[in-house]
Amino acid sequence: MLTDHSSLVEYGFRRVIITITAILCALLEIVDTTIVNVALNDMRGNLGATLTEVGWVITAYAIANVIIVPMTSWLSQQFGRRNYFAASILIFTVASFLCGNAHTIWELVFFRFLQGLGGGALLVTSQTIITESYPPEKRGMAQAIYGLGVIIGPTLGPPLGGYFVDHFSWPYIFYINIPIGIIAIILTLQFVRSPRYAAKTNRSDIDWLGIALLASSIGSLQYILEKGQEDDWFNSGTIIALTVVAVFGFFFFIWRELSYKNPIVDLRVLRNGNLRIGTVLSFILGFGLYGSTFIIPLYTQATLGWTATQSGMLLIPAALTTAFMMPIIGKVLQKGMPQQYLISAGMIIFFFFCYWGYCILTSDTSKEAFFWPLILRGIGMGLLFIPITTLSLSTLKGMDIGKGAAFTGMMRQLGGSFGIASITTFMAHQNMVHRSALITHIDITNPAVQQRLNAMTQNFMTKGMTNDNAQKAAMRFLDFTVTKQANILSYMDVFIYIGCMFLVCIPFVLLVRKKA
Repeated sequence: MLTDHSSLVEYGFRRVIITITAILCALLEIVDTTIVNVALNDMRGNLGATLTEVGWVITAYAIANVIIVPMTSWLSQQFGRRNYFAASILIFTVASFLCGNAHTIWELVFFRFLQGLGGGALLVTSQTIITESYPPEKRGMAQAIYGLGVIIGPTLGPPLGGYFVDHFSWPYIFYINIPIGIIAIILTLQFVRSPRYAAKTNRSDIDWLGIALLASSIGSLQYILEKGQEDDWFNSGTIIALTVVAVFGFFFFIWRELSYKNPIVDLRVLRNGNLRIGTVLSFILGFGLYGSTFIIPLYTQATLGWTATQSGMLLIPAALTTAFMMPIIGKVLQKGMPQQYLISAGMIIFFFFCYWGYCILTSDTSKEAFFWPLILRGIGMGLLFIPITTLSLSTLKGMDIGKGAAFTGMMRQLGGSFGIASITTFMAHQNMVHRSALITHIDITNPAVQQRLNAMTQNFMTKGMTNDNAQKAAMRFLDFTVTKQANILSYMDVFIYIGCMFLVCIPFVLLVRKKA
């Protein structure tokens, strides 16, 4: 039942169905950003691809995602939100089927790009639909419900992917999307309504140049972030060329959008102070969310030797904690608690999670040692996500909500890409620094070092090696130990620097003025 036909606020059963549909779609999109990570090795063997080629399965999806997100508000206006949302689910579902049936690596990369074009719209449009289905005083709760999908999605991906790869085969990580996608399309066409937009843009007035500049600049930036470390950054001609495209593309894109009468992305919405602050905070949230989701499985698999499924399962208690926190935070916001206080509390808690992580990392850290730090991370993420999103959209109305959601979604995605790119680069640098420092302490003339080498040599000789081979094996083992220790020190540095980044942001958050 609707009391106001000009409003999109829903009540009762309709609101429940619309909320479930939007969360399903948000989960579909976000789970797919991480579910493939654990299946890359199987894909590589099955499709006969190199490590570099199979990396494009992730990169293509991310590039398509980040290109389409800023355009979602305009596309919704052109085709009607319900139609555009249903079409996006259809593209995502069909592309999922095609991904599972790919016979070559480049077929899979192309279909993943198509999947990313459909998926990018799901996340932002889901957020807009949920926000507008609830009255303004209940939007904190609406963002809490939406946040379940966004926070839990990246965590569910690795264990789900590990399960399908271990028990079935890699195409099933895509096939699982098909029945969910079909249900979501039916529910969308049946229950979701479109707002009454202003007149559509005439074909002759469509901002084709803006679309081209946006796609080239955002696509280039995403490629640089995804592939920069692998291609040795500015020693690569491709990276230099794409940096030039990104810089000039952004400059001309901003000029075009501010001067054209029908811009593809309405930058004027950023005049809203809360949205400006929210986009910056969304970037930092993406950095922490995707950065920590990336670094923990990497450490447990590369250093501790865990399987992909074990690493993925480790993150589930934290995700459940966040899920438990969401409705509580929503109710606290409804009662009038200022968002900036909750955001500051979340940043302090996230700092303590990072510091705790810094303290427990060793060459044989147990699963139990991770439990409480990750629970703390779950609490911190709950305190950050909903207040940041609510703060961003709190003073927007009508079409501006969709535009604002697109900006926060894009910045969260870019924050994650930035986080992963900067973490991998930083770790490569710190690895060399720590390795050089550790090697200076290994003096072959030192009696303690000689004693250690002799003990290892004797151990290898008892296993049937000659004296010469045993000495070489002992030296290799010592080198391996130094490399492993340098790796652990690098992971520790990442934790402490991410924590400090969150801590530094707190004074700026507290300076935000609360608006009615």
